Amino acid sequence: MTKDKKETLTPWHRNKLKVGGILLMLLLTAFTLRIANIEKVPYSIFPDEAQNGVDAQEANATGQYKLFYESNNGREGLFINIQAMSIKLLGNTTFALKLPSAIFGTLTVLGVFLLASELFGTYLAGLIGAYLTTFAYWAINFSRIGFRAVMVPFILSFAFYFLFRGLRTKKLQDFIFAGLIYGLGLHTYIAFRVSPLILIVLFISLLITRENFLKNFWKHTLVFAMAMLVTSAPMLLDFFYWNPQHYASRTSEISILNPATNQGRLLPLLAKTFGLSLAKYNFWGDQNMRQNYPPYPILNPLTGIAFLAGFFYILFNFFRLLWKRFAKNVRDEKFDVYVFLLIWFFTLLIPEFLAYEGNPHALRAIGTLPVVIIIATLPFLWVIKKFNSFGRSFKFFIFSILLASFAFIAISDTVKYFVFFANSPQQHSAFQGNLKEVSNYLVSFPATTQRAIVTGSMERLTIKYLHPNLLNTTYFYPGEVSSIDFKPGSDFVIIFTNSDWEAINATRDRFPGINFQDHRNKFGDVFYTLKY
Repeated sequence: MTKDKKETLTPWHRNKLKVGGILLMLLLTAFTLRIANIEKVPYSIFPDEAQNGVDAQEANATGQYKLFYESNNGREGLFINIQAMSIKLLGNTTFALKLPSAIFGTLTVLGVFLLASELFGTYLAGLIGAYLTTFAYWAINFSRIGFRAVMVPFILSFAFYFLFRGLRTKKLQDFIFAGLIYGLGLHTYIAFRVSPLILIVLFISLLITRENFLKNFWKHTLVFAMAMLVTSAPMLLDFFYWNPQHYASRTSEISILNPATNQGRLLPLLAKTFGLSLAKYNFWGDQNMRQNYPPYPILNPLTGIAFLAGFFYILFNFFRLLWKRFAKNVRDEKFDVYVFLLIWFFTLLIPEFLAYEGNPHALRAIGTLPVVIIIATLPFLWVIKKFNSFGRSFKFFIFSILLASFAFIAISDTVKYFVFFANSPQQHSAFQGNLKEVSNYLVSFPATTQRAIVTGSMERLTIKYLHPNLLNTTYFYPGEVSSIDFKPGSDFVIIFTNSDWEAINATRDRFPGINFQDHRNKFGDVFYTLKY
């Protein structure tokens, strides 16, 4: 991109084998962290994940792989269809349902490496970014849950990598790849829909910093737009022509812009949600155990400090270069990088702070994951680049600090996830571990045993996904227990997934002498049965 960039890239090009080896080790580590013991951690399949699985099973059975699945408030279909392929190959298992998340989470590590290297002109930045992403609790967590949102960091990091690569190489093929990948983002998660704002602001920045930008890049811009249209067109048609109701989905219900939500106090509410969105990185994290380890922030202390330092560095240089551009007519292409990182960060916070429900919300802000990591690389990059200018004793001190810091980053989040989170009763509760216990219990009976499962509409999905073809099984809502029509004394079992005592006691009264049992494991996962 600049003269400085070429100078910093050269030494690393001489060490491609070493860089490739380190990157390969990081990718293997990342995949291991995202797949290890995934059948048991998290303990169960959350009903929202199970809804994806049930829809995927239906798609496999009917051959109808949809652009948009309307159940559960509506979901874009690309990720579910990929899950369907995984389930078709591997069966109705937890592993099959979550494998796509682990793959996309691992590929995001590669995407951050490529983008950070491109933005800062050195593979060292890419390796630091890849390292931080590999071990980040935030990244590990969502790579082990079957939510479609995990595709957003992957799409954004690769699309923007090819875009900035294209700005440097001026090759049309880079803009084609960037457009094709970016267009796929519309098929992923609702938070992606705000990302065109990044492109708009970046385009304005390029006009400011690069002389004759339109003259030199009009073909590239057109190619990018056409490529983007190719992959986004099916979803655009669905949203704005075939099924406009799909676009609205649930967003208007929870938006702070809804008068019923803000009750005439929009600005104070916006200040609150925006503040919580910013606080989650360093001070007060997402309190939902599925999305973070509460009450801690979503970044570990060292990555969090690095992020803050990098953010203020970028903010300072943004204003410095903006002043130089208009006061002294100095064009500096680094300004584009700073504008890009800032607008990416604030734009992908919009889905979080414009929603009132559950803030701070690490899932809605998942699109900020790559940019937060990339910003956090800057302090580490600065120290390492300055390393050779230090005296011998100070070098040893700095080396020790860096070694301890990277070790802490790797160990702290890994231990937090695989020890504390894995063994937390709150984790079992957050993922409704009792539904897995019920699923295991169901298969302990002969096929001839009649099974009645009293549960809610979402809770039954986990059981249905794991046992789609279970014979002699009927589902009831708690208000329908009077419809359970078994002959007293016959071979049947009635299972209650929740402590709905009114329904339980009403059912016991209908079957005199039936045995009631409370099934509870050491983590507090509980369900109740009635059986002769």
